[in-house]
Amino acid sequence: MVDEFTQTLLGIMVAVIMLGMGASLTPRDFLLALKRPYGLMIGVIAQYGIMPFLGFVLVSTLTLPPAIAVGVLIMACMPGGTTSNIFTYFSKGNLALSVLMTVTSTVTGVILIPIILMLYANVLGLEIPREDIIRVLIVLLVPVALGMGLRKLNANVGAVIEFGGSVLALFFILFIMVTWVPQNWQFLLSTTPATYVAAIALGLVGITVGYLFAKTLRLHPRNARTVALETGIQNGPLAIAIIAFTFTGDEAQSYMAVPALYSLFIVIVSTLVTLVFRRANTAAEQKLPDSLL
Repeated sequence: MVDEFTQTLLGIMVAVIMLGMGASLTPRDFLLALKRPYGLMIGVIAQYGIMPFLGFVLVSTLTLPPAIAVGVLIMACMPGGTTSNIFTYFSKGNLALSVLMTVTSTVTGVILIPIILMLYANVLGLEIPREDIIRVLIVLLVPVALGMGLRKLNANVGAVIEFGGSVLALFFILFIMVTWVPQNWQFLLSTTPATYVAAIALGLVGITVGYLFAKTLRLHPRNARTVALETGIQNGPLAIAIIAFTFTGDEAQSYMAVPALYSLFIVIVSTLVTLVFRRANTAAEQKLPDSLL
């Protein structure tokens, strides 16, 4: 499914994406985040409450092979990706809140992802190598810390790295299209419709539930759009990297099916959602207050 060269390239690309995420941060950002626990709480609930439960519901209701089901759970438990920051910007959302939620879910993910994965996997009777996943997550935090260090040393260099990481996150989707899809074309043709439903529903339903969650909290419309996108747009490259460096054997392509398909479809879904948000009537929206929420 993934040869040695592609696996190495995947690792490098994900490392650069995480480096760019780290370059968007300074220690001051964490201090500000701690002063706004409401935003942190919403981010954690959205990423590790709503999305994993959605993955659990999909696995429980759809007829999926065990390996596909594991892929759904891994994808559902991923933190937010830098792609969500881009779509938040174009949808006229709150970019500061988007970055805060992305970073919070990424940093806390080292602890929460293995715990939540094992919880749902045990309930569903699925086997997931927890130690290997923890190891990959810890390794991927290194470029985040390095990016923060570069940003602190030189703001201009940090800005360039941040932009490069965001662009590479979108290029990653193109990379999957021209490498993984052709290599696994016959597998995709024989894949059941339920797999495609799971891959699309994770993003579409996640964004919808995230938006309803934000509206229930009576957040400002800009913040509601942000929470919606941050909830439904997961870090696809990270999920693919975890699977590529964790699973081996003939079933490996099944584990990667949903994360790869999700990464392809989420761009389409997010683009359509962004167009809807931009067309929404913003005449009654008041100027966003100084606080994030």
